[in-house]
Amino acid sequence: MPLAHHPDPEEIECLLRNGELRTAIEPFLDEAIWEIDFRQLPTPVENRFLESMLAWELAPVAPIARWFTPILSLQPACTLDDDRVRERLWQTIDTLYSKRIVLDFTDHLSDRELYSLIRRDILPSTVKQVDLPDNYLHWDCSADEAGDPSVWLAYYASDEEREEWRLEEGRDPPPRQVPSYPRALPVAPV
Repeated sequence: MPLAHHPDPEEIECLLRNGELRTAIEPFLDEAIWEIDFRQLPTPVENRFLESMLAWELAPVAPIARWFTPILSLQPACTLDDDRVRERLWQTIDTLYSKRIVLDFTDHLSDRELYSLIRRDILPSTVKQVDLPDNYLHWDCSADEAGDPSVWLAYYASDEEREEWRLEEGRDPPPRQVPSYPRALPVAPV
């Protein structure tokens, strides 16, 4: 005779949380959500997924500079000497990382160029501020406004990625270059 399964308090709490999350996310759902077979997910995994969806839907949209108190602002690079640019750049990198903003592909940029890119492109960008401990915003510093992948291809792409690009585009990628400004920037945990 099989014994009845009596869920422990942790399982019950997980199921109750699942009901709360499903109710909270319902107004935001569209047909794309039903492509996920929730029956295949353990309830704790489903809860984590629903929590991340809800955090995304409810996240405020604001310029990155306004994610900070006081507002993060940088003076123009042309008003600073090289030592001050470097000092302020590293302070800013650490400050951005405190809000889980990670700068990717920066080693082709001088300190002054990276500082200017942060001031001109990153800080005024309006982005959803998703407040989850494992959510990081990655900023691709090799990209330009037109989406030209030349910098990424020249400095960062693997041989396989360069070959894939060559086959897709029908032309050779730009010559490989070694980045002139290697940095050990903070990275998102794996």
